Amino acid sequence: MAESANTFELPERLTLAEAEPTLARLADALARHAGPVVTISTEALQVFDSSALAVLLELRRRLVAQGRALKVNGWPPRLKELAALYGIQELLAA
Repeated sequence: MAESANTFELPERLTLAEAEPTLARLADALARHAGPVVTISTEALQVFDSSALAVLLELRRRLVAQGRALKVNGWPPRLKELAALYGIQELLAA
């Protein structure tokens, strides 16, 4: 999971088994990032389920509680379809 000054990446695989450790790693990284907007790239995702959306929603919830915003880039088409299916695309700006 790479990170730059403002952008953090989801891993290639993000299913239920990887959700908790991925969230923990990202939450730790975000705690050290002071910017008002945090960008998460989903481009690397190859194998995923709805857990990827759950991780993004939890990150968004934590950031909003801190007065910060989440921006998601690089949506794989299937992830974008899942966000639309669950009616959360507006929350994640999908």
